[in-house]
Amino acid sequence: FLSVTEDLVRRRAEHNNCEIFSLEEISLHQQEIEKLEHLDKWCRDLKILYLQNNLIPKIENVGKLKKLEYLNVALNNIERIENLEGCEELTKLDLTANFIGELSSIESLKCNIHLKELFLVGNPCTEFEGYREFVVATLHQLKYLDSKEIERSERIKALQNYPEVKWKIREQERAYLLKRAREKEEAQRRMQERKDKKQKQMDSKLGFDSPDSPQEKLSQAEGDGEQERCRTAENDEEDRRFWEEPTPYTPESRLETHRYIEEKRRAKDNIRESKKREKPPWTLVTAEGKVLNVNVPKLQFSLKDDEENNQIILDLAVYRHLDTSLLDVDVQPTYIRVLVKGKPFQLVLPEEVKPDSSSAKRSQTTGHLVVTMPKAKEIILAKQKVSASIKHSDCSTQEKNTRRSGRVEKLEVDPSKYSFPDVTKIIQEKERTGQGPIKLQPQKVTEVKK
Repeated sequence: FLSVTEDLVRRRAEHNNCEIFSLEEISLHQQEIEKLEHLDKWCRDLKILYLQNNLIPKIENVGKLKKLEYLNVALNNIERIENLEGCEELTKLDLTANFIGELSSIESLKCNIHLKELFLVGNPCTEFEGYREFVVATLHQLKYLDSKEIERSERIKALQNYPEVKWKIREQERAYLLKRAREKEEAQRRMQERKDKKQKQMDSKLGFDSPDSPQEKLSQAEGDGEQERCRTAENDEEDRRFWEEPTPYTPESRLETHRYIEEKRRAKDNIRESKKREKPPWTLVTAEGKVLNVNVPKLQFSLKDDEENNQIILDLAVYRHLDTSLLDVDVQPTYIRVLVKGKPFQLVLPEEVKPDSSSAKRSQTTGHLVVTMPKAKEIILAKQKVSASIKHSDCSTQEKNTRRSGRVEKLEVDPSKYSFPDVTKIIQEKERTGQGPIKLQPQKVTEVKK
């Protein structure tokens, strides 16, 4: 069974910096808890405790919570009210939709003098004749019962009829407890039947001899698919029988349903794990060293050759809400590999790229992964000559043409500051006319002093 663990309490105490000793409020609802324990030792300062929608059969181990003001144990398997005498500050108790049939157990709440609100709606005891009168007459400190205010006149009337109402309640209690005893016997019988059936299935599985000969192995391999289909059909039939079989709503049936669901979930998890283990690893590179194109996550993508910037751009349409930590990008000179939640996407590149200069980004609008990979081969573009007349006179015309063509105008750089030689000027230009003959530099004459 599942009980209250320290790890669970710490996780639910995030609002208190995961400190449990000074905790004043904690919510442990829907945690499939089957036993209430440890809280009275770990969290002595608790004022509010939420335990609704669990499988708790008994109120226990809360007597030392002296500061507890509100206890919510709705939707559990509790059958009687007990062990709350030590909760001296208790003002509100919610026992909605439990299995309390022993109504006389509310007499234990007389010690809780500050108790103002009590919720018992949805319990079998609320069907008893004289239920409200008995509770009102028994607990004088109560102000509200099942969200309805207790008037002074109602209490006076309930106290007048108390002896008669109490006798009626005791009779109905005895009848209910006999009925519960029969339900417990029936639940025990059903549980034993299920155990015996499961044991028979296990014995029949273990009884088969393992195949030794190749022919037997082959026949078993052929029959595996058929056996799987039969097993699925059997499980579906068992599921149908379990959910369609009429059963009384009791603590035992509620617990049995929970256990059945857990068992099915565990079996599915085991099958899923075994399939993961059986699945062969993806072949990304052949034995000969050939890199393959692989798209296991089945994602849309586009590969663009950006010649102007001398780079290759991969746009991979990963899911918009996928966390970036689940993506692993690996750029190699000849291929790119992206792991999306462990599933590989691999693409052979048309040209060799520089992995160190590559960058990967996520689009904020689409969530796509954009990987920019500069090419390894440098392309040297010739510088365009622009005459001075065009620069000065037709500046506006040039701007218009640039806008039309959609090309970005680039500023010229001083050729002397180029980091690499300008190959366009290897051939010597012809001498321009009008400059005259080349003047020779006059030799420096040093005057000799006599």
